[in-house]
Amino acid sequence: MIMTRNKTPELSLAVQYGLPAADLPRWRLRRWVWGALLAANTKRLKPIDRIQSLAATIRLANRTEARELNRSYRGKDHATNVLTFDYAPPHESATQFMADIVICTPVLRQEAQAQGKPYLHHAAHLVVHGTLHALGYDHQHSKQALEMETLETEILQRWGIENPYAG
Repeated sequence: MIMTRNKTPELSLAVQYGLPAADLPRWRLRRWVWGALLAANTKRLKPIDRIQSLAATIRLANRTEARELNRSYRGKDHATNVLTFDYAPPHESATQFMADIVICTPVLRQEAQAQGKPYLHHAAHLVVHGTLHALGYDHQHSKQALEMETLETEILQRWGIENPYAG
């Protein structure tokens, strides 16, 4: 099916709470994922069809779970702030995306405090970052990193959140 530029993508989002996180209700996480999805759909870096859909699960995890996942899938033996597992690796004609995004809220909280950022601003950044990974964005090379960071910054600024890469 060919998509037109005006077609709004579909979002299916599940949220799993591996630990209590009253300050991260489903509606807030959905808002951040939706913002990233819409921005990515209008700012595609490749001349491909527009995104048709994203089916994602966000899992809010503790340090032990995040560490085990990071060790098992990335070979790094520490809890990390966000991990994205995409199940339909994007290619030039990809329009449908599926992913799990795991956010370690204790690491998120620790980083926000250490960096002097509001917790919810840092949470929004990690959700947007993970969502863009789910949509095929990456930062392994400097050009990719610049494109992804620029888009993240634009998305966050819409919500009054400062550039997370500044300084």
